[in-house]
Amino acid sequence: MNVDDFDFNLPDELIAQDPPAARGGSRLLVVNRDTGATEFATFGQLGDYLRSGDLLVVNNTKVFPARLLGQRVPSGGSVECLLLSQLPTPQSPTPNLAVGELGVGSSEQWDALMHPGQKLKPGAQVLFERDGARLHGEVLGRHFHGRRTIRLRTDGDIDVATAIERIGHIPLPPYIKRDDRPEDRERYQTVYARERGSIAAPTAGLHFTTGQLDALAARGVEQAPITLHVGYGTFKPVRAERVEDHQVDPEHFTVSADTAAALTRARREGRRVIAVGTTTARALESLPIAADGGVEASSGETRLFIHPGHEFTLVNGLITNFHLPRSSLLMLVAAFAGRELVLDAYRQAVDRGYRFYSYGDAMLIL
Repeated sequence: MNVDDFDFNLPDELIAQDPPAARGGSRLLVVNRDTGATEFATFGQLGDYLRSGDLLVVNNTKVFPARLLGQRVPSGGSVECLLLSQLPTPQSPTPNLAVGELGVGSSEQWDALMHPGQKLKPGAQVLFERDGARLHGEVLGRHFHGRRTIRLRTDGDIDVATAIERIGHIPLPPYIKRDDRPEDRERYQTVYARERGSIAAPTAGLHFTTGQLDALAARGVEQAPITLHVGYGTFKPVRAERVEDHQVDPEHFTVSADTAAALTRARREGRRVIAVGTTTARALESLPIAADGGVEASSGETRLFIHPGHEFTLVNGLITNFHLPRSSLLMLVAAFAGRELVLDAYRQAVDRGYRFYSYGDAMLIL
């Protein structure tokens, strides 16, 4: 299948630059896979399309302020650093694969994207400071596509993780053409975010309010969390001509025994499993299933690339935002609902002025 088959026309003005005025105030496009019918609703009406016994699975990862802005030492030239994943240090030879487990200490090593790339060679010194916190950085290694290995250290009483929290900026996606604002720390985060470790939000979950989740629970919609830490690869363009030749970046995920048990019960009882977001769907479809049909708890990295031809084993419904043309996320949605049906729904969304991408509107596919 050709990557060109997943292209569509999107006017720039439909790319949402800000969240809706109130959380949960987005529009909802409902797609029925069996009939091909579409309905136009609001996200507040989601409960009208769910039923008692549905299992709603959410990704409880938490975005951390991974974007650091600072200056070179001693020249004072500006430097930008996007932290991607923490690396082992000489004092800790075992890699910490989950970005969220930042640890405590005055020195940490990170894989990062840095700019300006040509000037930041091994040995380059940088300084980040904000709100009374300082982080000293030293470039240790230079890699492809702007990647660097950087050592971060503090010179005060706070550890590196705390300094990152104070100094860092929320890493808004590249298609949001503005600087982050203080309110993004709350709005670019789900209300159920718990496990720190993502550099991009699981955006389908941004629509939910605590009140709506409580109302769904009162109506018998069961809820269970998984954790998948979203990496920079979520924005990785598909450069191959054929879909099958693309490879997605690995992401760390954890599905607890309690959630696996909830999935097993729903599966055996014929109840629907509704994944909130492509990240949740990817984690669920990565889970091993035992011979007796039981879903097994799991933790590790998933490299699963879901595209048309994938046979879904757990996911019966999907809540998702609208994705980039030619992207692996759009291919995942097309695998679930069918390419022609999804692209037709996208055309309808464009015609009706739906907002696209992270701060945009939502789809429910059943």
